[in-house]
Amino acid sequence: MADIEPELGRPGLWDDPEAAQALTREYASLRDDVELASSLDRRLSEVEELYELARSEGEDSLGPDIEQAIAKLATELDHLELRSLFTGEHDERDAVVEVHAKDGGTDAQDWAEMLLRMYQRWVERRGFQIEVDDLTPGQEAGILSATFIVRGRYATGLLSSERGVHRLVRMSPFDSQHRRHTSFAAVTVVPFLEEATDEVEIDEKELRVDTYRSSSAGGQHVNVTDSAVRLTHLPTGIVVSVQNERSQHQNKAKAMQILAARLADKAREERAAELSAMAGPKAQVGWGSQIRSYVLAPFQLVKDLRTGYETGNVEAVLDGDLDPFMEAYLRWRRTASKGPEAA
Repeated sequence: MADIEPELGRPGLWDDPEAAQALTREYASLRDDVELASSLDRRLSEVEELYELARSEGEDSLGPDIEQAIAKLATELDHLELRSLFTGEHDERDAVVEVHAKDGGTDAQDWAEMLLRMYQRWVERRGFQIEVDDLTPGQEAGILSATFIVRGRYATGLLSSERGVHRLVRMSPFDSQHRRHTSFAAVTVVPFLEEATDEVEIDEKELRVDTYRSSSAGGQHVNVTDSAVRLTHLPTGIVVSVQNERSQHQNKAKAMQILAARLADKAREERAAELSAMAGPKAQVGWGSQIRSYVLAPFQLVKDLRTGYETGNVEAVLDGDLDPFMEAYLRWRRTASKGPEAA
């Protein structure tokens, strides 16, 4: 903070708005951390003083107050300790998330929409923000795919736990005989870097640009002109669609940002291929490749197949109660990163 404060007051800082915004964001994060640590340190000292007072003067009546204060501090210190699990270079960043319906037909498309809602509810619980940039409706129900940006500190680190294939087992509402069906949806997560277009060089000649009419599901600003933009990066096959901005130009600019973020993430994975297992399973679909199972019938259970964490409260999970799964994943990731010696 001491190093950055003089920079914030420097004349001409806002001549480069992007650099200025990055600096102010960094300062705000540092300030929050320092204030949190100072607050916890101060409150811990207050409890210690209260304890010494109670012990020296035999004030047993202070016992419940001390225990309550210690319990509250312990909970907050647990949350603080969770930050030590964010070891990825971009864990603190906003995240680009994609949900795709896979095997399972209409059930899979409905499942993809259920996952989208689950993440929207989780975002609300965390006090984050979400921008749905592209949404393709399903043929009969649900969605074929959705692309959205989650804005909030540690969004990428938290959502890294969701990267992979999610399997749903339930009595299908789309089966006239109401039989049990298994369906799959794939989730990808990459950090959203505002400056990724500077980090990654994208040759316009290697892009196929398609425009099309935005669907009404895309967002509040969608209009009926051919303003939606789909970019296909021919060398890699990566496809990005955006339809939620007000104009074709804005949609293309946002699509370029998302494409750059995905290409940057791909480059990082290629540079660290030996760590790819830690980064999360690839979006293969089928038995044995899923990261998490959601069983609604014949019993109720959500189980993460990497960490072993499970709960029978499926309704709460689908309503966005994902933090226990995320924390378990982060602890598992830290252990996995230490290799066989840690085990």
